[in-house]
This record gives sequence, C-alpha cells and structure tokens, in this order.
Amino acid sequence: FNLRGNQRTSGELSRKEGGKIFGSGSRTPIAITLLVKNPKQAGQKATIYYNDIGDYLTREEKLTIVKKYASIGNEAMKWKKLIPNEHGDWINPRNDSFDLFFEIGNKKSNKETLFNIYSSGVITNRNDWAYNFSKQKLIDNVNSMIGFYNQQVNDYRKAIKTGETIAIDKFVSKDETKIKWDQGLMEDASKLKHIDFDDKSVRMGLFRPFFKQIVYFDKSFNWSRYQLPSIFPIRLDRNLLICVSGPGTSKDFSVVMTDSIPDRDLNVHAQCFPLYYYEERQKQSPDLFDTDGDSEYIQRDGVTDFILKRAKIMYGKAVNKEDIFYYVYGFLHSSEYRAMFANDLKKMLPRLPLIDNVRDFWKFSKAGRALAELHINYESVPAYEGVKVTGSDSGFYKVEKMRFPQKNQKDTIIYNSKITIENIPAKAYEYVVNGKSAIEWIIERYQITTHKESGITNDPNDWAQEMGNPKYILNLLLSIINVSVQTVNIAEGLPKNCLATSSQNDQSNK
Repeated sequence: FNLRGNQRTSGELSRKEGGKIFGSGSRTPIAITLLVKNPKQAGQKATIYYNDIGDYLTREEKLTIVKKYASIGNEAMKWKKLIPNEHGDWINPRNDSFDLFFEIGNKKSNKETLFNIYSSGVITNRNDWAYNFSKQKLIDNVNSMIGFYNQQVNDYRKAIKTGETIAIDKFVSKDETKIKWDQGLMEDASKLKHIDFDDKSVRMGLFRPFFKQIVYFDKSFNWSRYQLPSIFPIRLDRNLLICVSGPGTSKDFSVVMTDSIPDRDLNVHAQCFPLYYYEERQKQSPDLFDTDGDSEYIQRDGVTDFILKRAKIMYGKAVNKEDIFYYVYGFLHSSEYRAMFANDLKKMLPRLPLIDNVRDFWKFSKAGRALAELHINYESVPAYEGVKVTGSDSGFYKVEKMRFPQKNQKDTIIYNSKITIENIPAKAYEYVVNGKSAIEWIIERYQITTHKESGITNDPNDWAQEMGNPKYILNLLLSIINVSVQTVNIAEGLPKNCLATSSQNDQSNK
C-alpha cells in the first residue's frame, strides 16, 4: 500500500507525492507491505497486489484514508495485480521500443553506440574544501588542509619509527575545521604519501546548473574523477559535454551542456558525453624548454565512427560528427521523447534513434546548436525584455539570499534589500533541469553559506568581485530568465511524431 511522500523530489513531482507520513524531517516515501507465506505454493512466484493512495494528498488526508480502510481485507481497497516484466519492473514499466534505439554509450563495448566514451561528474567528498567562489580562498583552504595532512603523516611516520602499531584511522585527528578525511586520503596517509599543492589543479567547475565555482581538480583531493582527466586534461580545458541525469533517479530526465568540469550532482548522477576526449603520451622529441614528464595529447572524437557511417547513409555525405553531437543535444530536449520513455530514462541511460526524415534530423541538429550556444554562453545572454528591475541605481548589488515575496509568487524576486525584479514570465519556470527551474537554481545557490563542520564561508559576492563586475549576479539572473524562455521556445519548436518509424528503422539497421 503505497502512501507516497517522497520528498527527494521537487516541483510538480514533489507536489504529487503529497505530505510526509511521519511529519517534519521525514523524506522517505512510505509503504505498508505485508508478506504472506503459503506453504502450498512453494517454488512458485509470488502474487503481488498493489494500491497507490493517490496524488496531491496531505499527510492528514492520507492518515484519514488509512484509518478508514482499517484492514487490507476491506473491499473498498482496490488492489491491482502486478506482473513483473523481464526487467523486474513492478510499476512504471519500460517501453519495449526503447531497446530498438542506439545506446548513447556503453562501458563494455562502444561498437554500436553514439559515443566512444563517457564519464560521471567529479565527486570530491569534500565540497566545502574543494569548491569556492573565490580562487584565492579556495587556494588558501586547500593549502591549509594539505599542510595539516602532511603534518599528520609526518607525526604518524615518527610514531611508526618508535614502534607504535596504531592504525592510521585511530591515529589522525578528525577535526573537520582542519581536514576532511575520506577512504582515499586515509589510504594515502597509511602509505605515508606526501601531498603537494598543484596550481594546475585549480580549474573551472560547474557545480550545479548555471552555477560555476572554482574547483580543486586533483586525484588526492577528489574521491573520484572517473574519465574526466581524459576529457579535460591539463592545459586543454576547452571541450563540450552533454550531461544527462543518470539511472536510478526519482527525478524526471533532464540534460544540460557544459564546457567546464562537471560535478556528479550537476545533473543527478550525471553521466557526461564529450565532443572530444584526449589520449596522453610522452613527447617523442622533447625540446629545450620541456620539463621531465611533459606530455602531448592526441585529440579523439567522442562520437563514434559507427554512428557517423549510419548517419551518412541516411542523411548524406555532408553530415559530420559535430552535427550528430548537436542532434543528440537537440533530440534529448524533445518533450515527446521524454514523455514516451519517461520510465526508461529513470532506469537506464538514453537510447536514441536516427530518425527517418532528413529534414527533421537537421532541425534537431540546428536546435541543438542553438541550445548549446544558450547554455554554454548563458552569462552573455541579454536580459529578457519586459522584466522590470527596481533599485538597480542604488549601487548596492551584493546578495545574501534571494527570495520570492511569497511561496507561489514567482513573477517577482527580491534580489536584496534594495533591488527587486518583477514581471518574470511564467514560461521561464518551465525550463527545468535536475528537478528545478534554472531560475530557482540561481536563487538557491547564489547565497552566502557557512559550512557547519568546517566553518568555511562561501560568498558569491567574491565571484562578482573577482570578475571585476559588482552587477555580475544580478545580470546573471536576468540572463537566465531569457535563457529559460528561449530554451522552452526552441524545445516547443522541435519536430513531432518522429518516433514511430524511427524505431523500425533502427531495428532494421541492427
């Protein structure tokens, strides 16, 4: 008996989940489950009955329903018999036609996929130490932690020399104002590894949608960087990644593009597909100015030769891999595709067709380029016409925490004590990525925070100061309103009714 209440969702999905059964602090969806053993059916599969309490109910309404039913034997309870499919889906089953499309990527084999390589976003396991609005403060924080770590290692080395046999995790200080340990760093310490600060690891990161920070991108300082060093090698920061929400999420599917190092939660469980990746090799003929260990990087295409060959057969010899890359980005914004395969996209990585209609292919590719331009260069997009800004002549542009005047009054944002933004179109909030509108990501993330455990303060006004533009955050918010409206407009103009024949085409190709 599914009582819902999953608060690890947001927006409309969260409202559908309704009230929390156990009140404040409860985030987990609740279900009443009874398991009945019947010895006469030994060896047979279980019979599964299911009842969903429904959408938009408050906690009190749910508890009233439970009290009214009183027993699962109540005839008023309408039980649905579930028959799991071959994938083990009980509810929200997958669409069989999804399997007829091409995999976007596959870790085991890329022979018939769209991309050769993909990577999760970086997991630091110490975000407050590894990210900051201020480059200098990030450097100071990292140096402070590295210095404390090296001192701990030196003390441990001395202890070992005196004959102590204490384990490293029992020896080191757990003071989180000095250091944040994780398994990898603890293993480095146990091996008496010395760590040095590397200024080449100070990079640009995209922590959440349209929310950049400086990140310390370093093997010792990050829990895992996955394949990202091959996608953003040192000195070769320029690349484009299509970042999709990964399998196993309760949020609706979304996609965003970035040219910066992505965090794993940029898009929930983010899996990122690059335009290029790089293979490193030692220089064959070092010159006078090379240092020991200098490498060169060979650029490879993210899009596979396999899919390019198929695309050329279908759309002509003029098609190149960039066209396909932007086709993928455009197609993943299709509301028709997302609705038809909503359940599949929550459980597995996207599969995409090469659609039959040549003109529609180019429409998707052209739309993908336009969306990429918006989402990569979002900071330079002009403010949306019609939005009214009052108080901007005050000269006071610092933010502490932006907010709406009331919970459901989203046409207005109170930027700070002097500045208010009004006449924000409702359409702007239709652009949702990672479970939240792009505008609300800006409101949530551009605020002053102090991490309780480490005591580290992260101030978005530092970013504006380092950019040399005190109006940066205000301009960013105004830009994102326009980016959102334009994104929705482009998505609404994408071709429709492309999927029925595409699945047959891809099946015959295979």
